[in-house]
Amino acid sequence: MAHDPQLHNEDLAPVDAGRRTWGRWHIAALWIGMCVCIPTYQLASGLVQQGMAWWQGVITVTIANAIVLVPMVLNAHAGTKYGIPFPVFARASYGVIGANLPAVMRAIVACGWFGIQTWFGGLAIFVLINAFGDPSSPVLASLPPADSPLTQDGWWRFWMALGLSPGQLGCFLLFWLINVFFIWRGTESIKWMESLAAPFLIVAGLALLVWAFVRAGSAGAVLSQGSTFPEGTSFWTVFLPGLTANVGFWATLSLNIPDFTRFSRSQRDQVVGQAIGLPPTMALFSFIGVAVTAATPLIFGEMIDNPVALTARMGTSFVVVASLFALTLATLSTNIAANVVSPANDFSNLRPGRISYKLGGYITAVIGILMMPWKLLASAGTYLFIWLIGYSALLGPIGGVMIADYFLLRKTRLEVDDLYRRGGSYEYRGGINLTAVVATLVAILPNLPGFLFALAAGKFGTNKADQLKYLADLATREGPGWVGFAKASLALYDWAWFTGFLLAAGIYTLASTRRAPAAAPAAPGRA
Repeated sequence: MAHDPQLHNEDLAPVDAGRRTWGRWHIAALWIGMCVCIPTYQLASGLVQQGMAWWQGVITVTIANAIVLVPMVLNAHAGTKYGIPFPVFARASYGVIGANLPAVMRAIVACGWFGIQTWFGGLAIFVLINAFGDPSSPVLASLPPADSPLTQDGWWRFWMALGLSPGQLGCFLLFWLINVFFIWRGTESIKWMESLAAPFLIVAGLALLVWAFVRAGSAGAVLSQGSTFPEGTSFWTVFLPGLTANVGFWATLSLNIPDFTRFSRSQRDQVVGQAIGLPPTMALFSFIGVAVTAATPLIFGEMIDNPVALTARMGTSFVVVASLFALTLATLSTNIAANVVSPANDFSNLRPGRISYKLGGYITAVIGILMMPWKLLASAGTYLFIWLIGYSALLGPIGGVMIADYFLLRKTRLEVDDLYRRGGSYEYRGGINLTAVVATLVAILPNLPGFLFALAAGKFGTNKADQLKYLADLATREGPGWVGFAKASLALYDWAWFTGFLLAAGIYTLASTRRAPAAAPAAPGRA
């Protein structure tokens, strides 16, 4: 059957049986390569900064990744069975045109992650150059403290408003150009790098762990430290949003995992590969992150949750160079795999006849700059409670609709040809399934007030205790009625991904017409 050129191109076409060569170890290696990165380290260490003991942080990360593995495996099924990428799979539930809504929402989040990873890589280069240069020079200097006389200078006021120094911006743009180069060359050009970077960083991470234990006096001195929650908070007040943030961390890939599993040989391979690669790697690297972060007050007298900043304090030139090289290499390989493949396909889905994979990658790179990722990483609280939980409120409902449609309504049966043409089984009304769109938007709305209150509370700080200060201030200004609404909204927002996922799945299932699913052609050799 002829495909509509506005819905089909080579990058979005189904992967034929001859190219489905990924076994379980390929899938596991992919996950190891994506998990072992600076954001994973900072995600876990951020929980310690919020007051958790190291073991509480590791348990939170492990539980969250066991939870997110479920939608990950479920959404991966269609990619393996039919060889289709995420935006094409979304056409079954949202319509051949309506699929652009979840695709663009996922792509924008990926652009943010692309910017975050690029910022980390640029920061590593900045610290590396400073290790051998003069950090007091105007080019290499970091931003001066807020109370410094320099901040009164017009030049520095501009950079203070931007949020980074000239040297930091230059290194960020340099690493950005390196990423763009590999987008231009295609992902095949860095396969060798991905295979080397992940184990290299695991070794570097373990070496960092040993260094922290030795410098702190002993492993016992580090691991015997208990929780230090701010006054007015407890384990549960941090655990609940921390769990959601950790689920949200991979809520992105739980949608576009078909982009990778379309190359898998069988359902068993994708399930086993993901189970081997995701939760264990996140548990190991989160342990490194929380243990080293817990050791930093004993070593330096202050908590340092950023591995790049920590490396800069280590002193020995060889260690600094080796560590920063490992961080830069792994960040590059993770960025291309996790944060370019998906948005490139998603943007291509908007106009397949005009937007290729490479052009989609370039669009991703530009938006990644405009989102100013250094502001998203201004503090552990902003990273956890605003960025991660915030976008999980958007992506959870999409996952709920897609899984309900594919498993509950269609029983995993799709008519692949109709995914690439107008007027077929997935045309709905004008190419849009309004039921899916409405279910998604309705499931997002309950978390919107909590997100806005969390943003407003940010002026008091970014710990959970700071939200209590905000509520006290709100009571003084607006009265108890607003406080009750704000408390309820923030409590619901702590569960943003879960409430959005379940609400969207329930609404979509109940509202959808129980039509007979289109029969799908047999997929030889697939479960």
